[in-house]
Amino acid sequence: MMKQLRTVEDVMTHAVISVDRRAPFKDVVEAMRQWRISALPVLSEEGRVAGVVSEADLLLKAQGTDESRAVTAGQLMTVPAVTVTKDATIPGAARLMARGHLKRLPVVDGDGRLVGVVSRSDLLKIYLRPDADIAEELRELIMAELIPAGSAMVQVHVADGIVHLDGSIPDPALKDVLVRVARTVPGVVDVTAVRLDAEVRT
Repeated sequence: MMKQLRTVEDVMTHAVISVDRRAPFKDVVEAMRQWRISALPVLSEEGRVAGVVSEADLLLKAQGTDESRAVTAGQLMTVPAVTVTKDATIPGAARLMARGHLKRLPVVDGDGRLVGVVSRSDLLKIYLRPDADIAEELRELIMAELIPAGSAMVQVHVADGIVHLDGSIPDPALKDVLVRVARTVPGVVDVTAVRLDAEVRT
């Protein structure tokens, strides 16, 4: 079975290209060109993320002047850096990235030290889960945790990440609960065609 993807740590890239505060302008440009990335975390002496330097930061400094040759990453970087912790949820990281119009986020541990980087494409990995894995996890959640044993019969079908629920439940209020829970399962795109009767079928 494919590994369940729930936190940023599950999808992030562990090998990270970064620079320290003293890195000169030319080295920053070369690192971005070599690794084909548009921004670099800038680290303090303790390995914590002090800021981020982007292509936009470089272009602003380089316009019409030779002074850029003496500038360091510490002078160029944007502060404070927008970071995400490795145990953050994938939806939470996606919202943070969307609000800031960011393509990549440095990932830090509890002490603020850089441990990885997560991109938009990394966050989309959850939607590559097989439908069968999503359905199996959802069945376990419904029957093992939400509904008392033997009190309901719910069929779960998943196609292209879209969940279909059909069956009987002991309490009509459970319908909304099941839909909300289904939407939290990694890989679920939508929940539709919910046909859950409030009477237990015999």
